[in-house]
Amino acid sequence: MHSVNSKIGFERGGVLEASIDSATRALLGCRQADGHWVFELEADCTIPAEYVLLRHYLAEPVDSALEAKIARYLRRVQGAHGGWPLVHDGDLDMSASVKAYFALKMIGDGIDAPHMVRAREAILSRGGAIHSNVFTRFMLAMFGVTTWRSVPVLPVEIMLLPMWSPFHLNKISYWARTTMVPLLVLAALKPRAKNPKAVGLDELFLQDPRSIGMTAKAPHQSWGWFLLFRALDGVLRVIEPLFPKKLRARAIDAAIAFVEERLNGEDGLGAIFPPMANAVMMYDALGKGADYPPRAVTRSALERLLVIGEDEAYCQPCVSPVWDTSLTCHALIESGAEALPPAGQALDWLVPKQVLDVKGDWAAKRADVRPGGWAFQYNNAYYPDLDDTAVVVMAMDRARREQPNPAYDAAIARGREWIEGMQSRDGGWAAFDVNNLEYYLNNIPFSDHGALLDPPTEDVTARCVSMLTQLGEDVQSSKPVAAGVDYLRRTQLAEGSWYGRWGLNYIYGTWSALCALNMARVNHQDPVIRKAAEWLVSIQNADGGWGEDATSYRLDYKGYEGAPTTASQTAWALLGLMAAGEVEHPAVARGVEYLIATQTEKGLWDEQRYTATGFPRVFYLRYHGYSKFFPLWALARYRNLRRTNSRVVGVGM
Repeated sequence: MHSVNSKIGFERGGVLEASIDSATRALLGCRQADGHWVFELEADCTIPAEYVLLRHYLAEPVDSALEAKIARYLRRVQGAHGGWPLVHDGDLDMSASVKAYFALKMIGDGIDAPHMVRAREAILSRGGAIHSNVFTRFMLAMFGVTTWRSVPVLPVEIMLLPMWSPFHLNKISYWARTTMVPLLVLAALKPRAKNPKAVGLDELFLQDPRSIGMTAKAPHQSWGWFLLFRALDGVLRVIEPLFPKKLRARAIDAAIAFVEERLNGEDGLGAIFPPMANAVMMYDALGKGADYPPRAVTRSALERLLVIGEDEAYCQPCVSPVWDTSLTCHALIESGAEALPPAGQALDWLVPKQVLDVKGDWAAKRADVRPGGWAFQYNNAYYPDLDDTAVVVMAMDRARREQPNPAYDAAIARGREWIEGMQSRDGGWAAFDVNNLEYYLNNIPFSDHGALLDPPTEDVTARCVSMLTQLGEDVQSSKPVAAGVDYLRRTQLAEGSWYGRWGLNYIYGTWSALCALNMARVNHQDPVIRKAAEWLVSIQNADGGWGEDATSYRLDYKGYEGAPTTASQTAWALLGLMAAGEVEHPAVARGVEYLIATQTEKGLWDEQRYTATGFPRVFYLRYHGYSKFFPLWALARYRNLRRTNSRVVGVGM
């Protein structure tokens, strides 16, 4: 590849150093009082819409001021097409549009208001609300808009199935598990929303909504499996009313016990919005009043997800303090010695967040492994994740190189032990579970979203390989590392990229994999690294940055398609190229120049586009911190490598 050996203008004039200093000061200014970081985590309109609908479902007192702010948010994020997208400037999504319209109508927006007319016309022109997904249909059934015939049968007796059965809770992902358990109780009891305003939604259907049946086959589902599970659903629909009452009562008790064991205080069931909301509705359906302690604490957990500004408000799907703090620490450690003390304070905050005394759901398949991970949120002991754990461990390892710390040594050792014990049999690592490989379950009617499982992915595998190799393991001496590197070699696409499950998308996956392969000492001239670096260079935008759209997750992906530049995706591409040994490449200089040129007076970067993923094709995320710490990280890495003779990245990220 080409190289640039002379000093570049922004290096000679001190512009690069000034940019790094400004970004560092701005990032330090975002700290919480106790030294950690937590930035807003924004999803699409569905979460704030569901929050509004939940309040009306329960007939809670109307908070007019809060509803007005949420309504302003929902109106602002309405798309030019009239509906609501899953990402900034995205296509209309039917379920998001139905929920946003319903919430605005519930708040009091008239159906003849121009924005409501546009939304209704957009929904109807695309076939109407019949095309909503399963989760939206459950909501519509509970509000009486549709009947329970429009949703899959979910017998609560699932709670009593043995592990060897084709379907078991431990064969699906943590997010599906925690969402589904309270929903099983709701499906058994079939409650009706209180809905004191008696707001309906018939105008969004081209037919009588009470006449519609089950959902159609989803694009990811195979006809054979789909027809089999549809037939099974039909059988269950007939025999479910005949299930013994004692068996049903036992199953409901098992579901309640599952929820209450994992309530997680004011951080909530699973520490994510859907299970929390379902749990509150479950308690309501069971006749438990608003003051019933488990219901009250769960309802309180939902309030902690609100972001309330002067004019607008929205509800987050969850909070991300461990993720934000650990990634920020990497950026600060990279930025220089002056930022090491606050990074150390933040890492000290992380030490007691390690889960050492709870064997979560992951232990169903790894009972002999000791806990040792970190969760994504403030508290979520049953569901630590490998991605966070690897990032925290790598940050602590970098910090102890500067200042030895026995507390970090112990935390790193347990984190490493847990991650090695969580490797799946294909050599990869998943986010929360191990060997979650029952792919046939994505064909059940409930899984029209295609996100029922938590299988190993390229980005999480890369992070775990990065961590193990940063701690000194290598392909020759470590079976987990050898299997992980082999997994990454197998999963590289022909174009040279890797899939990004939790970040958007192939840019994120490729950055992650290149960091891991570099740290595993794969030669930079190896074809696996050459192809990846060449691919990143080939997709650089004319402005010097990089960008990728959520449409890259489509099932018929045939290669990268251009998308507007973002600061965070530009930073990932730069970090990936530098991990591949390309710090001297002109593309890297152009990317650095782009970041410097687009930095705001406050020292940060503006980023409206969504660059992270909850569930591909279904749910995306906008981490408000990504445009704050990733660009700083890339700029500081560039400066540091240009100052050295080796130009080789010596850490795992």
